[in-house]
Amino acid sequence: MEKEFINEVTEEQKKKVKGLGFLFDKTTKNCFNARVITRNGKITAKEAEIIANASKLYGNGEIAFTTRLTIEIQKVPYENIELLISYLEKNGLETGGTGPKVRPVVSCKGTTCHFGLIDTFKLSEEIHNRFYKGYHDVILPHKFKIAVGGCPNNCVKPDLNDIGIIGQKVIELDLGLCKGCKSCIVEKGCPMKAITLENNKVNIDKNICNNCGRCLNKCPFKVFDNYYTGYSMYIGGRWGKKASRAVKLDYIFTNEKDILKATENAICFFRDKGITGERFADTIERIGFDNVQSKILKGIK
Repeated sequence: MEKEFINEVTEEQKKKVKGLGFLFDKTTKNCFNARVITRNGKITAKEAEIIANASKLYGNGEIAFTTRLTIEIQKVPYENIELLISYLEKNGLETGGTGPKVRPVVSCKGTTCHFGLIDTFKLSEEIHNRFYKGYHDVILPHKFKIAVGGCPNNCVKPDLNDIGIIGQKVIELDLGLCKGCKSCIVEKGCPMKAITLENNKVNIDKNICNNCGRCLNKCPFKVFDNYYTGYSMYIGGRWGKKASRAVKLDYIFTNEKDILKATENAICFFRDKGITGERFADTIERIGFDNVQSKILKGIK
């Protein structure tokens, strides 16, 4: 039988531990659900064992998964919180992920996915170390969510985050090799219908193309063999009571260094120009997309 805890926690106690990643469980009188950070949505078998054991030792033996790829140890009594934190820290794990700060990054499995165009696990862990951990003491006007998607399939919904990063394969056509085939297999295979034949040469409509890379190496005459890997960035997305779709920056980043710099610029801009209580989407609307974009791209473009 599950142990019953009769001592009720106060509102002050609830608030105190929320910042540590412990959210009050409304079905109990003094228990909390502890959010364990996964860095990039991936943990090792050893870490899974540690979390499972921690759940048995300090919670009720159950684990839940959040929509943002953190792991919750269920029903941790208030008096067990410090013990749980210590146990996890000794094994290289931590709780957290709440408050008006940079939140844990969400990543799709683009690193290993057939459609993945970038190493999402690597980039997400770098963002985690630099901005979730590195900016841990930086208080922002509101929570700030970051998502990394490996391709334009958008499984991780980057455009519903304050910052969304999406992998790109930008094709550079070699029209000198184009034979102007009447039945172009690349044109037929384009999922976006962005490829057309004009004056006996293929053309990519950049207003339609989402740089998914499906056409790469598909032409027998090697017209589509040249490309560069890039990153697109969306800003100002959010999901919830007041949804907002993010807007894509008018620039494709060509290296990880620049995408990280742009991420830092965006966070610092929100810190300095945002008003307490407003989301990044509200800041962008108030100041203007073009103005915000210029600040994010400062020193890059």
